[in-house]
Amino acid sequence: MSNIESVLKENRVFQPNEDFVKQATLSGQAAYDTLCHQAEADYEGFWANLANEQLLWHKPFTKVLDDTNPPFFKWFHDGELNVSYNCLDRHLKTIPNKTALIFEADDGSVTKVTYKQLYHRVCQMANGLKSLGIRPGDRVVIYMPMSIEGVAAMQAGPRSGRSQGAGVRGPAPRDPRSCSPTIARAGARPVRGGGRHRRPVRGPGPPAP
Repeated sequence: MSNIESVLKENRVFQPNEDFVKQATLSGQAAYDTLCHQAEADYEGFWANLANEQLLWHKPFTKVLDDTNPPFFKWFHDGELNVSYNCLDRHLKTIPNKTALIFEADDGSVTKVTYKQLYHRVCQMANGLKSLGIRPGDRVVIYMPMSIEGVAAMQAGPRSGRSQGAGVRGPAPRDPRSCSPTIARAGARPVRGGGRHRRPVRGPGPPAP
């Protein structure tokens, strides 16, 4: 048994080409090591800098980490931001026509959605929730397939101050009523659902609904 060769150990290094390096967020191993050293030296300052540089805050945070009640740690707890705004709105002035999502169905068809197009879809869904009487603070559950509409639904909730949970509907038929106990415990008002559609499938098997 001692002469069995293990194929789980991989020591090869594959260097990226120059074009890839130029557009990468980190230019190489040295830049990565620098970030690691900064985090080890001052992890609160490290995450504070990233939070200020990479996110847009409606109300800036004044305290990075509240560790007075472990294990219930709170990061940036007195700051306020909108997740959907950071995902979409911030890009509308600079790269509105850049592709934000690429959806490939199991029949090979590809749909590309730009930041601007996704922004409009999210706004439409958020306004639809508002028209149903859903108010900020209400809980909403998403029960949809993996799709562009599913992403828009997940963006619409936090965009307008609503809490939500996502239950991704898989390729196999499933009765949403099986989720009713969890939905009831969450105190959710509506359930956003989706009908049959063609979604990506990898590997052998019949096409997904």
